[in-house]
Amino acid sequence: MAVLKFRVYLEEDDAVYRDICIKHTQTFAELHYAILKAYEFDTKHQATFYRSNDKWLQGREISFEVYDKKYVAPPLLMADTAIGTEIINTNQKFVYEYDFAKGWLFLIELIHVSKETDASLTYPATTRIEGIGPQQYQKLPMVLVKKEMKKIMVVMMQMTM
Repeated sequence: MAVLKFRVYLEEDDAVYRDICIKHTQTFAELHYAILKAYEFDTKHQATFYRSNDKWLQGREISFEVYDKKYVAPPLLMADTAIGTEIINTNQKFVYEYDFAKGWLFLIELIHVSKETDASLTYPATTRIEGIGPQQYQKLPMVLVKKEMKKIMVVMMQMTM
């Protein structure tokens, strides 16, 4: 059974990402919940995936449900769509949009395929965390977040002197 490793970037800062391993037979709904858990977001809002390419253009939509909006083509549903069925190439990309009102965008890239599962993991599994994830309900521009982080680092360095 193939295991897919995806790197899930925060759109605004590619230094913030989570690696998620998931079996190719699992659904986009399972990936959806894994992303939210990895970034410590709640599950209250609308969400959709888009098959994408190297330029991050939004293609075929894979939606949590059919929403009251205009579609180019009827969306696939996350719960009914196995991830493996939408992998077209070895570096497949997806765009994931969560909470349409806030506009959280995540860029997802297939970074590894393994033929064997790891018996010590329960899939889907977050296997790597890089960077501090955003707070879901206090979305600040990354410029402000970085400035605040610099201030915190200066204070911490002063405390150790």
